[in-house]
Amino acid sequence: MRASQWFSAVGAAGKQVAELPRLWFGQPVEAHWEGAHHIDAALASGRGIVFLTPHLGCFEVTAQAYAARYGQATPTQHGKPMTVLFRPPRKSWLTGLVTQARQRPGLSTAPTTLAGVKQLIKALKNGECVGLLPDQVPPAGQGIWSPFFGRQAYTMTLAVRLALQTQAIILVAWGERKAWGRGYKVHVLPLLAAAGEGLAPDLEGAVAQVNAAMEKLVRTCPQQYLWGYARYKQPKVEP
Repeated sequence: MRASQWFSAVGAAGKQVAELPRLWFGQPVEAHWEGAHHIDAALASGRGIVFLTPHLGCFEVTAQAYAARYGQATPTQHGKPMTVLFRPPRKSWLTGLVTQARQRPGLSTAPTTLAGVKQLIKALKNGECVGLLPDQVPPAGQGIWSPFFGRQAYTMTLAVRLALQTQAIILVAWGERKAWGRGYKVHVLPLLAAAGEGLAPDLEGAVAQVNAAMEKLVRTCPQQYLWGYARYKQPKVEP
């Protein structure tokens, strides 16, 4: 990444912190779409949808934009709610605040627990949508080592296991932060288009495809990727 892109990435990380209060507690923000027809087609199929959103751009806005446009059915379009997986804050008193801030009509949350995973499976079997951050490092035993930008990164298997178990459609999405506070553009693309081939039937192959697709997305706008996230850290052992 060029020096100019690196400085831009540092600035983008600061913008992410600054925009959270508005996204969590303010009025819904306006988002433009690129590739929304992929969502229309997936919803029309009646199958569940797994949305994969890396730490690229404003990843909070992608779920909110989906909920505002598709979270509730209307007489003229299909609509299904979305459930997003999130890791509860380490400070227990923050859990309720963060959960309430992220929930809204057409959008609910599921914790990174067994109960949360069951909630996601149920949603997908009902033809609903779930959202995950596939480049978030999972606890030990819940991922595998897979290449990401030329290095081995401990990567969650949950996304592909959900899709394989429920026959859900996988879409990748990210919220581009437009310059000078001009809002956001949500980009949507089928995983297979981003990966360039069909989803591998084996877990290691499918996870590698997810990482390749995420890497391809990041390369389209590296200055908005959260490079400060410890992507290559060792997974924690859950107590």
